[in-house]
Amino acid sequence: MNRLRRVLAPSLIDRVERDHAQPDRAFRRRRVVAAGTLVAGAVLLGLSLATRPGDPSFYPLTVAVALVWAAGAFVSGPLHLGHLPFRGRLRRPILTPIATGLVTAGIFVAGALVVRELPPLRDSVNDVLAHAREGVLVPVLLITVLNGVAEELFFRGALFAAIGHRHPVLVSTVIYAAATVATLNPMLVFAAVLVGAVLGLQRRASGGVLAPILTHITWSASMLLILPPLIR
Repeated sequence: MNRLRRVLAPSLIDRVERDHAQPDRAFRRRRVVAAGTLVAGAVLLGLSLATRPGDPSFYPLTVAVALVWAAGAFVSGPLHLGHLPFRGRLRRPILTPIATGLVTAGIFVAGALVVRELPPLRDSVNDVLAHAREGVLVPVLLITVLNGVAEELFFRGALFAAIGHRHPVLVSTVIYAAATVATLNPMLVFAAVLVGAVLGLQRRASGGVLAPILTHITWSASMLLILPPLIR
């Protein structure tokens, strides 16, 4: 347990010192912008995944979702990249978040081996993967990465900061999962809970969005490339 804590603590448990305090007026403004963005983004997210696989409208809708998340994040107030301790110094988190994304993807792949044997769960996963199978891989991959970046700018950036100091990891994870409910896909909601918790811990530990961004896009790109041939 001590070894495990030494590995996980810098990126998920311990918190680097920072001062991101905002005046009350700016904090209230961030909350208002975050709330409006959340509603608009959830509606567009539901519409994008409700399109038929192969429908050309899927691409502009998913890009619109990313633009809404990113615009809301930047309009809400300042965002921070964050730091993690490495060899006694604070550095931008790069390798550790990518490794975390790969480990998380590996856990999901192991779970997929079970899911593919259970028809109801397999069908839920295939509903999402159908867009990857019927679409062109490169644009779908680019959109996946774009949405991963935009989601982290908003959910672990603007929204996380708007929550304040009272249980931001838990609250942001619940809201992230609730926004995913708009897709009407239980497996996406389940993934949002698990991945959202990891990303929230990274945000709290590092004080910024860079670590969650790198973990998110590593995980989502891995899922896009591995799951379609694994679950049919």
